[in-house]
Order: sequence, then C-alpha cells, then structure tokens
Amino acid sequence: MSSNSNSSSTASGLGLADIVAVVFVILKLTHVIDWSWWWVLSPIWISLGIVLVILLFALIIAGLSN
Repeated sequence: MSSNSNSSSTASGLGLADIVAVVFVILKLTHVIDWSWWWVLSPIWISLGIVLVILLFALIIAGLSN
C-alpha cells in the first residue's frame, strides 16, 4: 500500500452568494419577484466587488512593504 503525499484536494460547489443568485433567478423567471436583473444578479456583483477590494488592499500592502 503506497501513500501519495503530493495529492491535492479541490473543493467545488456553490457558495452562499451563488445559491442566493440561483434562487433570485428562479424567482425572477417564475414571476414571483419583479426586480430588475441588476438586483437579481447582485449577489454575484457584490461577491466580485469584495474580492476586488481585498485584492486591491493586498496589492497596496505588498507595494508598501517594498
């Protein structure tokens, strides 16, 4: 029996924002809600915005440490 110490695990699946976006899209398509598509897809835009802000802060901190 051999052991592989170089194995890597990758998590795949939907996060909270993805699930909320899917629910909003389903509600929009079934005419339960009458929101604009900007609001329906807002969980995706908000998540992307948070990631970009964190990346910007990381780049600023990396630039200041040089």
